[in-house]
Amino acid sequence: MALPEDKLDAMLKRFQDLESAMSETTDGSKIVELSKDRARLEPTVRAIEAYRAARDEVASLKSLIAEETDKEMRGLAEAELEELKDKLPELEHDVELQLLPKDKADEFPVILEVRAGTGGDEAALFAGDLLRMYQRYAATQGWRFEVVSSSESDRGGVKEAVVNIDGDQVYGRLKFESGVHRVQRVPETETQGRVHTSAATVAVLPEPEDVDVEINEADLRIDVFRASGPGGQSVNTTDSAVRITHIPSGLVVSQQDEKSQHKNKAKALKVLRARLFDYERAKQAAARAADRKGQVGSGDRSERIRTYNFPQGRLTDHRINLTLYSLDQIMQGALDPVIDALVTEDQAAQLAQMNEEA
Repeated sequence: MALPEDKLDAMLKRFQDLESAMSETTDGSKIVELSKDRARLEPTVRAIEAYRAARDEVASLKSLIAEETDKEMRGLAEAELEELKDKLPELEHDVELQLLPKDKADEFPVILEVRAGTGGDEAALFAGDLLRMYQRYAATQGWRFEVVSSSESDRGGVKEAVVNIDGDQVYGRLKFESGVHRVQRVPETETQGRVHTSAATVAVLPEPEDVDVEINEADLRIDVFRASGPGGQSVNTTDSAVRITHIPSGLVVSQQDEKSQHKNKAKALKVLRARLFDYERAKQAAARAADRKGQVGSGDRSERIRTYNFPQGRLTDHRINLTLYSLDQIMQGALDPVIDALVTEDQAAQLAQMNEEA
């Protein structure tokens, strides 16, 4: 597709504006915020600059070749031009990838859940192997890996485990791991050397930052009334009690401990803020539960995204028809070749969709 030059110009200007704003402000929190925006935009800007520099050099070389009378100089320019023309599509593709819509969740840490599926003890042993594979991969990426909960089987496997992984682009790298993983190997308990098939399920759930609760005054209904109960005559002779209803959520908070209406309102708002925070966290938990249900499936052998065949040393990802004969290295945490292939396939699908819509 033709690159949208006006959009590229706007991104370059946005980057320049961010740099100017960073140099002009002395507010520490504002500098941090601006720095994050700049860091997100920088790869796009560098890709645009590299593409445009090469494109301009191509135009310059064409002009030079058309005007150059020296045969040797023209030959050097032609060789350089061919090299740049070969490189230009790659640079253009880099810009296209940077223009793809960014998923903010890609930056989030994740809750990763591994559960033994069909296959009894062998499934639990395989679930434990998967958990260690992700732990080793996290170590190669410099991520923090923390086991939140784990339930072991009698033979040392893992019935289920929940871990928190935090670091750079964790969800963006791990989001394609969700689904049923199937293993084919000879269990340690198998006396006749027969290959058994079992499965484990993996769910990767983005973990958004804590909700920063903002209360819109227009969403509130505030009623005042006379306080009741202990406190003597001075308590209930004025309308000092406050009831605040948060209309969108239906949450109601009443406060009458103070003689001052303003103090009661401030206390009520503080309680309401805490309850809204808990309310939003509960909604996020429900969304993660629904996400988990969609990702994991039943754990049956037939619902698989990937097969780990140990006798052949083979890993096959069935979604993109990828087969690698490096299973030992992958189980030691060398997951990048698999994840890179999945990311590339996803980007190709997004580009194809953008071209169709253009």
